[in-house]
Amino acid sequence: MIVKNEQDVIERCLKSIYKFVDEIIIVDTGSSDNTKEICQKYGNIYDFEWCDDFSKARNFSFSKANSDYIMWLDADDIVPDKELKKLISWKQYESDADVIMLPYKLNDSFIYYRERILKREKGFAWQGEVHECIQPSGKIIYLDAIIEHHKIKSNSDRNLKIYQKNENKLDTRGKFYYARELLTHGYIDKATQMFKIFLEDKNAWIENKLEAYRNLASCYICKSEFNKAKEILIKSLELDIPRAETCCDLAMIYIKLHKYNQAKFWYETAYNCIPDTQNGGFISLDCYGYLPCIGLCVCYDKLGDKKSANYWNERAGIFKPDSEAVIFNRKYFNSLK
Repeated sequence: MIVKNEQDVIERCLKSIYKFVDEIIIVDTGSSDNTKEICQKYGNIYDFEWCDDFSKARNFSFSKANSDYIMWLDADDIVPDKELKKLISWKQYESDADVIMLPYKLNDSFIYYRERILKREKGFAWQGEVHECIQPSGKIIYLDAIIEHHKIKSNSDRNLKIYQKNENKLDTRGKFYYARELLTHGYIDKATQMFKIFLEDKNAWIENKLEAYRNLASCYICKSEFNKAKEILIKSLELDIPRAETCCDLAMIYIKLHKYNQAKFWYETAYNCIPDTQNGGFISLDCYGYLPCIGLCVCYDKLGDKKSANYWNERAGIFKPDSEAVIFNRKYFNSLK
């Protein structure tokens, strides 16, 4: 782990994982709170002078490992008890995998696989100053032990500043994540430019390209240029079979354009999509269930078919029983009886 000023979350993380690991290595990059004092109870602490490069810090932490496998976590990650049991079971029986991919759950609807446990003797190394990653190779296995991310504070514009400093020497992946940081911080025109530059890169990974098309469409939506956003999303369909996320984006644009039959088509398509959780891309689980249902409710209501609208609202309630939209719509449809 690499940490800095994580006293509010670090012990929560360490308590959730210590029963699984044989050693805990903490690399501190300049804490001024009680982070190091808390960590001393769990493992070895090493200091690393921060240099605006997460990969260098993580590679330093990996260099201190002695066990056969290395697992990495962030301070605001948690391994729930039932997921920990899955890891312990794997540890007892598995010995020849080089990379173990685990689901990373950022919230209830957003999940994707990360290269979480790696064989030390293979010498895997981190790449990228920000949004760093390891390129998996060798024997790769997928486990369903979920790591949960529970952030309680934002790092503001830290990542953006690092990207801005290195803008002229970013690799393909760096261009993608720089564009996303720009979009997140509201620099819409610059984000639009960077997404276009990334999409012209022949080395761009298909999953990042699909996400970049969605993000570029978001840039145009921010400027109320809905037809341009629609064109961008439709162009992305040339890359692969439609993903539910893109279908939902298209449906929402058609709703904004008051074209409800077209919106209905894309929500129906999204509803019939099956998520591929092992392709490495970002998965928005709501787009494979709740959002198409609540969207179809809106479409049918606007088209005057209240019965079908009510049906799809109840379908949405299966995915999210406590949804405020579902509850509101239910009262609305009951008032029509």
